[in-house]
Amino acid sequence: MNEALTTSLFIFVLSAFLGFEVIRRVPKLLHTPLMSLTNALSAIALVGSLVLAGLRQGTMATVLGTIAVTASTINVVGGFLITDRMLRMFRRREDRRRRPEREEQPSP
Repeated sequence: MNEALTTSLFIFVLSAFLGFEVIRRVPKLLHTPLMSLTNALSAIALVGSLVLAGLRQGTMATVLGTIAVTASTINVVGGFLITDRMLRMFRRREDRRRRPEREEQPSP
């Protein structure tokens, strides 16, 4: 195997393990700010994957870039939906009654 590929795989596995351990030990109170930070990082990955998919450096790079665009988009959208849902849980009860989640359509 190529030395650069071996080094890249080692760094990837090490960063995945380190990221898992850091997130696993975060207190529940800090999950919402951490989720917002993760959304920002996923947006950066989305931009990078768009560039990779658009460079047309070969079929494999385009396919991997397209997969990365799809995964990053799902991650960003899902992260924002979960963050919004978590933030709605912290509203006061009076605010929940005044602001219904769905607006009623007036009947014609």
